[in-house]
This record gives sequence, structure tokens and C-alpha cells, in this order.
Amino acid sequence: MPPLKNDCFALPPGVHWTPVDEALADLRTRLSCVVDTEKWPVAEALDRILATDISAPRAHPPLPNTAVDGYGFLNGRGEGDHNIPLVAQHMAAGAAPDTSVPAGTAIRILTGAALPDGVDTVILQEDVEVRDGAIHFTGPIRQGANTRKAGEDVQVGDVIAQAGRKLTPADLALLSAVGVAEVPVRQRLRVGILSTGDELRQPGETAAPGQIYDANRPMLRGLVTRLGHAPVDLGQVPDSRADLRARLNEAARSVDVILTSGGASAGDADHVSALLNEAGAMALWRIAIKPGRPLCLGMWEGTPVFGLPGNPVAAMVCTLVFGAPALALLAGADWTAPQGFMVPAGFSKSKKPGRREFLRARLRGDRVEVFASEGSGRISGLSWAEGLVELPDHAISIEHGDLVRFIPWAGFGM
Repeated sequence: MPPLKNDCFALPPGVHWTPVDEALADLRTRLSCVVDTEKWPVAEALDRILATDISAPRAHPPLPNTAVDGYGFLNGRGEGDHNIPLVAQHMAAGAAPDTSVPAGTAIRILTGAALPDGVDTVILQEDVEVRDGAIHFTGPIRQGANTRKAGEDVQVGDVIAQAGRKLTPADLALLSAVGVAEVPVRQRLRVGILSTGDELRQPGETAAPGQIYDANRPMLRGLVTRLGHAPVDLGQVPDSRADLRARLNEAARSVDVILTSGGASAGDADHVSALLNEAGAMALWRIAIKPGRPLCLGMWEGTPVFGLPGNPVAAMVCTLVFGAPALALLAGADWTAPQGFMVPAGFSKSKKPGRREFLRARLRGDRVEVFASEGSGRISGLSWAEGLVELPDHAISIEHGDLVRFIPWAGFGM
């Protein structure tokens, strides 16, 4: 795959605060797929990303067939009583339609069976009485009733799955139905996850006063997995520029993209942004978003780096809003905007202009409620929530019952 350019994240001179929509549009135009293609069995291709369009090698259904158990004959019947003699044969699913049914007679036929010559209409078995070698029923029944046409679902050559699509269980059914055994898919995007900071300890270790446990790495691993990529745990690096440089060098040889948390702003201990600046391939995007704002983007030895905020709430919001669609592009998938819907608010709020805000939220009944505190240090609100309420950039006053946009976690592709 062609490498990304070192300046792919560069911002125009003079930009101070980047609106969310502008930042997303920039990411969409600057990023491209960074992974190769491999053949993969359809039965094992769930959540894999198609590398090329797939055309149907066979029609579905391949032949005209019956949708019900019943009796088949030629042409429909009008009003009145009908008596149609039965032929001795019967048609079952999977049998070759090598029989011919003479005009004026009927044949026993079972669901899914191909229609033999002389049959274009099927009547339900529950609607007939069989006696004296004939079926008896009262009309009318239209011509073609209870049958399926050849190729009415899929024609030979139809594109049934497009490049960039993440394959669903339904896609696997469709591909299998037309005889596709394997598909070209993108290799899974390897996403390295790295935490930085002297203050971090791992769960199970002893934390001294002033130290905290690392919540970001397990959270980001879970997000990356839910998004369909392959997380690679790069561990934790202390506030040492030399140690961070060594870890980034090692990671760039083994992963396709790196997510860091912490050290991404412009302070003395923000070594992620400092090293990317030294490499000449760093842009500190001050994004007009709450929670969040600083998003450090750059390249390290040809590998894209997303420097996320150290605060877990901001790190998760930035990963969902910016990371999810960006990682999808890097993985060869389509760009997907979050899918939300309008719901009556179960809360009131007055919002100032200038920033896009995302509130931790969940549905209860026909209303959406938000977490009691907007504090970005309240990790419990992430566990409490089922998604985010998105508030626009401009000032807005919300009262109970007003419609607001709710994006469930699934709306971000998880």
C-alpha cells in the first residue's frame, strides 16, 4: 500500500480552534488504507473488510421454485370448483426438474423444489382436498402464485457486496447462497495502544499517594476490538523522552497505527507531541469539542500516531468521534459518520456557543437522560452511559421534552 505522507495531518497556518466537522472532513480527505489484502473463507469472514467488489457467480434462486408445500400445475384458475388429476411423480427440494407435467394435470411439490416443465403455479396443500387421484379446490388462484422466479433476488453478475464493506452475518448468507467460498479482504488493522506517564500503575500493583491506575489502555483495547481491528498492547512508558522514542521505534515496525494517551498537549512533560515535533510530522489540533480539545496527530517512521487526551472520558469521546472513522479508512473500510436519532430530552441544560459537546447518556422509556455530572474525570459516567447526546456548536437551551440527538454506542460502529 502507498505510505501516508509525513505532512498528511498538517493544518493551514493561523488555525487555532478547529470545528469538529472541519476536523472530520480533514481526516477523511487525508487518510487512506494502509493494509494489504488476503483471501479469506466466507464462513470465517465476519467483520472483515472487503478489498474488492464481489459479483454473483450464480443467480439466486438459480431456477424457478416453489415457496410452499403444495401442488403445482400450469396457469391459474378462476372462480368455481376445480378438479385436477395428479401425476405419479413428486418434486422435492434438490431434485433435478427433469420431469414434464402434462397440461391439465398437477404434481405434488415441496418447498424449495424447482418447478418442472408444465408448472408455473402452486396451490397450498392446506387449500386442497386430495381424493380419487386428483386435487379438488375452489378458485380463484392467480397464475404464478406461491412461486419464485429464477434470479428474482440476485442475477448473475450483480454486485452483491462492495469494497470497503465490513461483512455482516447477512452478507455471509448472501455470499454463500450464490456459491462464493472465499473473498479478498483487508488484513486486520493492527492498532498499537500505548499509555504514558510516571503517575500510572497497573491494576494489581500498589499505587502510592499521587499515583493512579491506568484506565485508558484496557478501555482503548476494548474499543479497538469492538470496532473490528486488532489491538496490540504496547504497554506503559514513563515520562522519559528516550524511553518513549525507543518504544515508538519498536511499535512502528510491528503495527499499522499507534494510539497514545497522555503527553499529547504542549506542556513540559508532553513527550508525545515533543517527539513528533522533532520528527517534523506533528499537528496539534485544538478541536472545539467538549470533552477533549487537544488531539495530537502525526507520523512516526511512516506510522500514523493519534495522541489522545490522558483523561479517560476525553480519550473515549475522541476515539469514538475521530478515531473510529479514521481507523476505518486506514483499515480499508468506508468512512462512516455516527448514526444517531432524535429523542425527547429527559433533562434541561443551557449550552454556550463555541464547542460541540458530547454528554454521557442513556435511554429510559421514551426519553434520554444524561449523567448527573459533566466532569471529565468521572469515569463512572462512561460505564453508566449507553451512548452520547451530541449538542451543536452554537448556543442552545434545552428543556425537558425537547428533541436532542442521541448516538448509542452501536451508532459509532461498536
